[in-house]
This record gives sequence, structure tokens and C-alpha cells, in this order.
Amino acid sequence: MDAFATITQKRMTGGFRIDDIDGKNLHIDPGPGALIRSYQFGRDPRKLSGVFVSHSHTDHYTDAEVLIEAMTKGMTRRKGIVVGSLSVIEGFKQWGPCISDYHKSKPEVTTLGANKIKKFGDMKVKGTKTIHGDPTAVGFQFQLKDITISYTADTEYFEKLHKYHRSADILVASVIRPRDERIPGHMCSDDFSKLIAEVSPKLAIMTHLGMKMIINNPEREAERIQEETGVKVLAARDGMHINLDQVMGQQQRLDDY
Repeated sequence: MDAFATITQKRMTGGFRIDDIDGKNLHIDPGPGALIRSYQFGRDPRKLSGVFVSHSHTDHYTDAEVLIEAMTKGMTRRKGIVVGSLSVIEGFKQWGPCISDYHKSKPEVTTLGANKIKKFGDMKVKGTKTIHGDPTAVGFQFQLKDITISYTADTEYFEKLHKYHRSADILVASVIRPRDERIPGHMCSDDFSKLIAEVSPKLAIMTHLGMKMIINNPEREAERIQEETGVKVLAARDGMHINLDQVMGQQQRLDDY
């Protein structure tokens, strides 16, 4: 976790949403500001179908409970799904739990680990392995008939990481440092470039950028990785919107995103 990027809010830390996927709206890793940023960018949290939390670090879970309240209409309806790591849902040693029993009482709650699969309608969600400070941290792969979206969550690169994200059309990764500046539990740009080459997605997105990445021009890093891999690579921006139909279509241009 890059605490300085979070506490300074050099970049927003509300996580990201996947909307209208199998008729569902999902919010992933709702850190500080997720509620207010949802409204700022025209996304109504009351229309959520699911909240996903990868691990029990504050920049990934702090707004989860208030989003659950929005999703369940102020805790008055049984609605939606909540999926998280063991630490988030049940607690593990000094990590978590991050969601109270009260907030778990209305939605359907699932604890997900690596290679575990949960089905929600026509969508399958697979937990992906991480190596991170929270030993139960998990990434998510959302599998549907027409599209597969993978999110590494916070993890350092390891030899078999690509196997958990194979078949991803869109690969979203936490990339905290530029070039080869590695720190434990996180990927740098060079690690992400290697992962992209192994997975071969249609689109790759760097998010959860640390302070060093932010001040070292993440867009330029994305361009460098794109040149190395031949895959379209984006550095996430606050309020960025990506049209999934364009990504999956045959006629999209690289400047459409």
C-alpha cells in the first residue's frame, strides 16, 4: 500500500466499477472516497449489485460498508452480493474483519480464495492468487460468455501469476512503481509488461499508482509497455470511462479509450 498516495489524494482512491455486466453493477475495492466519487462521476451507488474487496488494507475497503448500505437501500432490503478475502469477511490474525456482521446481514456474502469459483447468474467469479502483505489477499476474474475481466489486486509478480489471469480480455493490475523499481507485495511497470506478454489481453490497465509512478508520468510508462508488448495499455485516470463494447468490437481504434 502506498500510504502517501492515499493520504495526500494525489489520485482518487475509490476503486473502480464495472457496470452493466450480466445486468449487474459492481464496485471493486471501494477505498476512501468511493461513495462521493460515485456521485461525482454519475454512478448511483444505490444501483449496485455487488461489492468486491480484495484485502484488508484501508485503501481498498474503507467505503465498503456505506456502499453496502446504499446497495441494500439503507439496510432495509436483502439485495446484492459482497465478495471478499478471508481477512475482509471473517478476519485473519491481525487483518480484518473489515465488514461488520450488521452489514453482512442483508446481502449474499462470499469468502473467496485463490482458484475458488462462485457463480452469480451467468457470471462466474474466480479468486486469483496474490503475494501481498495481507496473506489472504485475492484478485478477481469475472468470467462471462462474451468477455473476461481480470483484476490482479495488490500482488508482486511471481512465476505462475499469468496462469490465474489466462483468457483475460481486459487485464487490470495494481502497478505501484515505474520501470524496475520493485517493492515487496507490488508490481512495477516491468513486471506488468511481462505479465501482459504472458496473458495477451485485448486491453491492459495500470491502476493503484504509487507516488513515484504518479510523478514519473504514468502515461509515458503505459506507452512504453504498449510498445514492448503490442497490447493497448492505459494508465488509469480519475474518472476514466471505458466502453467494454468498443474493447471487444472488431473495429475499435486505439484512441477510442
